[in-house]
Amino acid sequence: MNSIPLRIRLMTWYAVILAVSLSFFGLVAALGMRGSIDAMVDDQLQDRMTAVRSLINTNLAGGATEENIRLLLQRNFELRLGDDLLQVADNDGRWIYRSPSADHYQIPAGVVSDHPATTPQFGPVPVRLLSGIAEYGGKQYQLQVGTGMDELQKATARFRWLSLLTIPMLLALASMGGYWMAERAISPVDQIIRAANSITVNNLASRVEVPQTRDELQRLSETLNGMLERIEMAFKRIRQFTADASHELRTPVTVMRTRTELSLRQRRTEEEYRDALVQNLTEIEHITILVDDLMFLARADSGADGVQHAPVDLTAVVLAAFQEAKPLTKAKAITYLKEIPKVPILVRGDSQLLQRLLLILLDNAVKYTRARGHITLYLSSGSDTATIKVSDDGIGISEADLPHIFERFYRADKARSRESGGVGLGLAIGKWITDIHAGEIEVESKLGVGTTFSVRLPLTENDVTGKKALGPEVDIVRLDSF
Repeated sequence: MNSIPLRIRLMTWYAVILAVSLSFFGLVAALGMRGSIDAMVDDQLQDRMTAVRSLINTNLAGGATEENIRLLLQRNFELRLGDDLLQVADNDGRWIYRSPSADHYQIPAGVVSDHPATTPQFGPVPVRLLSGIAEYGGKQYQLQVGTGMDELQKATARFRWLSLLTIPMLLALASMGGYWMAERAISPVDQIIRAANSITVNNLASRVEVPQTRDELQRLSETLNGMLERIEMAFKRIRQFTADASHELRTPVTVMRTRTELSLRQRRTEEEYRDALVQNLTEIEHITILVDDLMFLARADSGADGVQHAPVDLTAVVLAAFQEAKPLTKAKAITYLKEIPKVPILVRGDSQLLQRLLLILLDNAVKYTRARGHITLYLSSGSDTATIKVSDDGIGISEADLPHIFERFYRADKARSRESGGVGLGLAIGKWITDIHAGEIEVESKLGVGTTFSVRLPLTENDVTGKKALGPEVDIVRLDSF
């Protein structure tokens, strides 16, 4: 069924629903017509029975004989009966009166029905019959009134045949109309399909034309264009990522190759060989860090880097990161201002990744802080979030660079980053770590004044409850200088 074109399936469903609807309508109409005819005939027979019974009872009470009754019935009803039936018989089945059409219907005496029968047929013509009793002086008379149903039944039959003939014709016409409407409805979808098929890697900037119809087709086109825009941006990022990674790897490899070739061109002293090897080792360490970061981001993008979410004491993580980052400050004699609470602050996440996030921020602060500068590490907890801030009084970041600092391989000061070994992946990794912990990372900076990175992480449910019970915490301020 799925291989059948959509327009054919729409037309088929339309035709099936219409066929069922028309058939139901025809059946209801035929039954309604038949019921209306029977009800109309029954009313007429009831009126006639009442009139005949009243005439007989009145005249018998006046002393009339059965012969007089016959003449009265003949004089009062015969002209009005036409082809209708009127018969009166006594208890012995002897006829007192029979209308001229009685032989045509051949209804015997003794057929009694308090309600109109369903057109019994004793002769060649079906008749709608109503029987009754007129009683006077201890003697009963059988009354029968009826009307022929042959013409009415023929009319009903004609209606049925007309329905049987017209319903298929209407169904055929409606199916063709349904196919035409389905064709018109599907045509814009075909245009969207053709436009989408024409878009390849080489022309990702192309877009599907959006019909201004304010319906599902417009929303579909806008959704496809939005998806194409995201794909285009993803391809651009991949290309840029590949180009940047190639450049970052090619530069140290080229330096090592050149240095090695120069060392091998002529005999050198042991100290010169050793110096060349030490420089190459430094480049290899930079390449190793870069490859590790690239592998980390590749696993993160593919979802293969499993993250263990468990309750983590953020206070302990921050203290561990602080201790690990201490050696970075010795060369510049930087002063650390640490503001960390004594009580545990619980978040849900991966302690190793959170510590890596803090080391990235601290390392970044050290790189861009002048000698004998200051770095502040701050941790606090609110009603439902924990906040980490890393502030420095370094060179700062320009407003033009702020929107891009979390992009991969982006460096606001490329010369300085190359000197210090950075390749522009640290903050991208930090942003990813924050995102997988359902947190937020923000930056505030001013050139020549300094930079502050703020990370907000949701507290665990138990820690939120504990905070509400214990009240606000008191932070302990300590000053460590190196």
